[in-house]
Amino acid sequence: MKYRVLVSDPLAEEGIDILKEFCDVDVNTGLTENQLVDIIGDYDALLVRSGTEVTAQVIDAGDKLKFIGRAGAGVDNIDTEAATRRGIIVANAPEGNTLAATEHTMAMMLSLARNIPQATASLKKGEWKRSKFMGVELNDKVLGVMGFGRIGREVAKRAQAMQMKCIAYDPFITKERAASLGVEMVPLDELFRRADVITVHTPLIKETRHVINTESIATMKDGVRLINCARGGIIDEEALAEAVASGKVAGAALDVFESEPPAGSPLLDTDKVIVTPHLGASTVEAQKNVAVSVANQCISVLEGGSAKYVVNAPMIPAEQQAVVEPYAMLAQKMGRLLIQLTEGRLESLEITYGGEAAELPNTKFVTRVILKGMLDPILQAPVNMVNAEFVAKERGIRMSETTTEEAQGFKNIISIAAKTDRMTESVSGSVSGPDHARIVSIGGYMTDLTPTGHVVISRHTDKPGVIGKAATILGRANVNIAGMQVGRHKPGEEALMVLTVDSVVPADAMDEIKKIDGIHTAKHAEI
Repeated sequence: MKYRVLVSDPLAEEGIDILKEFCDVDVNTGLTENQLVDIIGDYDALLVRSGTEVTAQVIDAGDKLKFIGRAGAGVDNIDTEAATRRGIIVANAPEGNTLAATEHTMAMMLSLARNIPQATASLKKGEWKRSKFMGVELNDKVLGVMGFGRIGREVAKRAQAMQMKCIAYDPFITKERAASLGVEMVPLDELFRRADVITVHTPLIKETRHVINTESIATMKDGVRLINCARGGIIDEEALAEAVASGKVAGAALDVFESEPPAGSPLLDTDKVIVTPHLGASTVEAQKNVAVSVANQCISVLEGGSAKYVVNAPMIPAEQQAVVEPYAMLAQKMGRLLIQLTEGRLESLEITYGGEAAELPNTKFVTRVILKGMLDPILQAPVNMVNAEFVAKERGIRMSETTTEEAQGFKNIISIAAKTDRMTESVSGSVSGPDHARIVSIGGYMTDLTPTGHVVISRHTDKPGVIGKAATILGRANVNIAGMQVGRHKPGEEALMVLTVDSVVPADAMDEIKKIDGIHTAKHAEI
């Protein structure tokens, strides 16, 4: 009996033809959640694009589901956690639209430099105003690539062919890796200052939302040009509109917006801003590529094989689950905390398993969980246990994994030391039961921290008044302190403060804490 596959969004015929060779395929688009819930129980696989919301209710109703495929990169419309709990593999096709997005970026850059859309519209109205559309050459200009993943690298390659000088910012690409591609890796503030043209290729996360704003635009060159074919929300559109109107920004080219469609946006009312309706991946070739990719992965999984671009974590083998899972859960939390405490470009990681942790049957799995915890929240491409080491290697991050009988006074311990181009930081944790894991050390200072919720972590001079001032600031910001710990080596020297709080700490409150006399560093983190 053939497997049954439901395609609930439009998919290129090349992909459907591949599926039909091995499966019974139903193409049924435009389904509501309830309609999908009613029929999904009959299918072994579900293939979608961005239109279908694959919710937990849909997944729970899919009694036979073994595979959910996304023909494209983003999987925001799929509840991957629910799929993982059910043992359903979720895969995407992240590389299929790389060239399409790259070429769209280049088209936007050239159109922006030479005013092509505006000149076209003028000429079609019967006008002949050559001087009005005077352009600039890209030759010898500095291109700032914000985000140096697959698309960013391809854009830089093409810009170099036009004799542009390429600089880039990416916290997870080493300077050596970028240099091997002829690109200078620089801090973000330097990129803003030096670039004539800035193109955005980062994910939309907390750290990148409105990273291009009134303040950062003020540091840019007069007459800078901005391009965003990545995610809406990275550029503060109100700030951009003001900068274009003032002439600080000579022009912008946008394929994505904070709200889509961008009805009523002032950016639509000026000829200095070129816009397209989210067309980055809209090429015949890209749609064919993602359809073929996800179809082949679907067939492979249904026939007992693996998927090339697995998005969710494979389950821990049943015979190892009881032993490994508590360590894996702690490790992911430790990785997530550590990346929030570091600054600069990650260069290397040293992971040490001590005591009983050194005898785990699957330390490699735990190491991959650490990488997922560190990299997944800040990278656009999903990071999971299948691709974690590859993603780290691709970004030039050196890794070492060692085991030792020494557990620093605990039965077991996992320690992670991270080195960036600006600092070193470390976190250690220990498991004392299936539901009892603690972070026992941060930066060499002893702690006893439950790895969940919000924390404020600071280093300060051990003197009276410092902690009280920080607590007062949090109180004024209506942030409740649930717990406090202080670690130190010698009285009067540097100490570590860990405040467990009940909610997110506002940015202005954190800025105020950092200015307290005696505070060396202060970070808010969500574990």
